[in-house]
Amino acid sequence: MSEEFDVIVVGGGNAAFCAALSAQEQGARVVVLERAPEDEAGGNTRFTAGNIRFAYRGVDDLRELMPDLTDAECAITDFGTYTEDQFFDDMFRVTRNRTDPELCEILVRRSFETMKWLKDKGVRFAPIWGQQAFKVDGRFKFWGGLTVAAYGGGPGLVQAETDIARKKGIEIRYATRAQKILYDGFKVRGVQVKSPGRIYDITAPAVILAAGGFQGDAEMRTRYLGAGWELAKVRGTRFNTGDGIKMALEIGASPFGNYSGCHAVQWDFNAPEYGDLAVGDAFQKHSYPWSVLINANGKRFLDEGADFRNYTYAKYGRVVLEQPGNFAWQVFDKKVEKQLRDEYRIKQVTKVKADTLEELAGKLEGVDVQAFLEEIRAYNAAVKKDVPFNPNIKDGRGTEGLAINKSNWANTIEDGPFEAYQVGCGITFTFGGLRVDTEARVLDADQQPITGLYAAGELVGGIFYFNYPGGSGLINGMVFGKLAGATATADLKTNVGGMAAPVPA
Repeated sequence: MSEEFDVIVVGGGNAAFCAALSAQEQGARVVVLERAPEDEAGGNTRFTAGNIRFAYRGVDDLRELMPDLTDAECAITDFGTYTEDQFFDDMFRVTRNRTDPELCEILVRRSFETMKWLKDKGVRFAPIWGQQAFKVDGRFKFWGGLTVAAYGGGPGLVQAETDIARKKGIEIRYATRAQKILYDGFKVRGVQVKSPGRIYDITAPAVILAAGGFQGDAEMRTRYLGAGWELAKVRGTRFNTGDGIKMALEIGASPFGNYSGCHAVQWDFNAPEYGDLAVGDAFQKHSYPWSVLINANGKRFLDEGADFRNYTYAKYGRVVLEQPGNFAWQVFDKKVEKQLRDEYRIKQVTKVKADTLEELAGKLEGVDVQAFLEEIRAYNAAVKKDVPFNPNIKDGRGTEGLAINKSNWANTIEDGPFEAYQVGCGITFTFGGLRVDTEARVLDADQQPITGLYAAGELVGGIFYFNYPGGSGLINGMVFGKLAGATATADLKTNVGGMAAPVPA
């Protein structure tokens, strides 16, 4: 087994495979190092629904990515458009204008071409009819700029990328943890790895770090995100503990981005400490725009209908974590029962049901019963009942006169039976990471490239701050993974000695 390669990719998720495939197509000998054993491999990607945000001009662009779309399906579906300008607007709005302009430009401008690149590699995509489109007057209308998912969700994406990589001759080593970058002060020489019963070196003139954020490390979460974050549940893999970031910082890489920020959602309060591959992302509870959210004091504490779910879900987990007892209850009445997403119907769910509000109040564990009933009465009286409810648009059916008004999709909570779901905070990934240039080279403290070191995916800092538009995590990994692989091989070709003999495709 060779211990010499042109490119080492550290990580085993979507960003890592895009980097590996990109480097391989330029003739590089590539090895992928996945810390997890094969049955848990795939990083956070494997825990996602596979939803991907990218710019497209209309249905013709979508049919280019999804040639199986039929005329009949297109006839009953309004896919709309999601222009580059709209993508830019969403990125700057949800990050409060903090996203790095140069990195954001790469993400947005290259999003569609990268999707086409993956499609040509053999990755399949499908519309997200079940989650991102509601049927109104006989037609499905997509909302929120998010239209497409990888076929088979996150697990399907990982499997497809793994199969393609193997066919291309890319070596994948499971249960192999990179623990140190081999660096002589001027150039990267490879990595030291640990596998069961063995510590050894793998040499290569190029190393691409794509090992995710530090969300799986309770100490790092608390150090960077703040007190209480050790109490959050980890939505995804237990193996993303910041290894890539720590190794790079040890050799002088520049930290960059929103280290106190993260993607965190409402997650079943009694979910396990880390993600469960058998359940996937179904511990999430994302139908909250149709609910009222109640804390232990019996009070609402945020605007459930501030915007489409795509633009609020990644920040509301933090708000729930900050509540007394670190939990909340999502309360629904019968009117919206059929609109609840599939994740509300799994067996592993913390749920109560009651025919009356008084009965429900007694079942909401940890909640002030009297305060809850008073809050619901005040909320019901404040709903603008003359404005029609429409889940496909920001309908303006809100409340008036409350300390915290609901902006859209406000329905009264008065028609039993009622259902309530207890949620806590589930952290997806962290936003702080490494500083890279516009070619995905990792920069040092002097903001000069560290020769031979590149980065992609969650550990690239500067792209997301405070929040992110749903589906932009996977496209981020794809775009910067492809870029990192291309840059690494281009740099090798310009260096003395070049690359090893290419592996046949």
